[in-house]
Amino acid sequence: MLKINTQSEWVARANEVLPAGGFGNFDPGIIIARGEGSRVWDEDGNEYIDYLIGSGPMLLGHGHPEVMEAVLEQLPKGMTFFANNAKGIELAEAIVDAVPCCEQVRFVASGGEADMYAIRLARAYTGRTKILKFEGGYHGMSAEAQMSLAPSREVNFPQAVPDSAGIPDSVAEQMLIAPFNDLDAVANLLAEHDDIAAIMVEPLQRIVPPLPGYLQGLRDLCDTHNVLLIFDEIVTGFRLAYGGAQEKYGVTPDICTLGKIIGGGFPLAALGASAEIMKHFDKAQVGAEGWLMQLGTLSGNPVASAAGLKTMEVLRRDGVYDQLRKTGAALQQMQADALTNAGIPHRICGDETLFDLYFTNAACRDYRSAKHDDPMRNAHYNQTLRANGIFKAPGKLYPSLAVTDADLDQTRDAVEKAVQAIRAA
Repeated sequence: MLKINTQSEWVARANEVLPAGGFGNFDPGIIIARGEGSRVWDEDGNEYIDYLIGSGPMLLGHGHPEVMEAVLEQLPKGMTFFANNAKGIELAEAIVDAVPCCEQVRFVASGGEADMYAIRLARAYTGRTKILKFEGGYHGMSAEAQMSLAPSREVNFPQAVPDSAGIPDSVAEQMLIAPFNDLDAVANLLAEHDDIAAIMVEPLQRIVPPLPGYLQGLRDLCDTHNVLLIFDEIVTGFRLAYGGAQEKYGVTPDICTLGKIIGGGFPLAALGASAEIMKHFDKAQVGAEGWLMQLGTLSGNPVASAAGLKTMEVLRRDGVYDQLRKTGAALQQMQADALTNAGIPHRICGDETLFDLYFTNAACRDYRSAKHDDPMRNAHYNQTLRANGIFKAPGKLYPSLAVTDADLDQTRDAVEKAVQAIRAA
């Protein structure tokens, strides 16, 4: 008889073979067995409405039938080639059609890899070395990206603080850190340093939105100082709008990175820019000194490309983004109403397509202000949501197109219970 492991048994097995018992991404105490539509189930059979959605990629929900059909059509034709393939070329065409800054793209396997190459590309194109990023901005796992991502101590800007062991001190010397949503701070740094290759920014930094005019202000400053502007759209691409943050906010960067949604749930990411900038990937155009070497075993994988193409096709249909925003607005409103009625201070922060709440009365405009007055209250709130069938990250809620009215009703009940729990604590 086939033995079925319980969740606790899987956790014990994980602790034997995985550092800290997990993959490094999420709470290792929960083992997901399967997903379907808006729902996931753990290994004990507990069912949850999924607002984590794989940290963003599953915008259509799990097992979308059209995406599944596209994947199953591709599988018998080949899973990977390490060579050009038609599906990857079609996906590149679709991205170029959708994203304003992209005349050409280069595929990689992960968002962090795309961000790493975007930084390297900016340095290759400009001949400069320093990168300006924003405190709290997430750009993957490279040494540069791990500067002042989540510093536990406040230091004076523009000092960079490494968030990981194993990073040489010399990396910090090439990074300048500024507070998000502060154009004066950026202007001062650009005036003081003439060796900045690029400004790298999440247009929606984690869940902190840009102030009106902020992104255009960055664009103008970059133009004035002949600095490249990089939008990290790994999260916002094809989520905030079909054309991503560039479409929503009306600001076009020089380089952007894309991931998550463009792979339809499979490992795939990309970076894109004008042909003039992207020529550094072509040794015949720029010569050995200007050439940026890039290759990857799974880059442009045809299965991932097929899934991404079908996902993007669905997203182009009439009313899709209206539906996504309607769902997100409902999720925001139910939490705001419950917390307001209970007299609990809070701020909903983000966009209807990606947001969460902070237990505070303070405005959330940068890394240092976007925080809970009582972090334990947030932990209790999220624990109660989980206990009542809501699956989400501690600091983000991703709506998906698979969420139904019945899901919203169940979520509303869970929110009421979570609010009662923290009010009684």
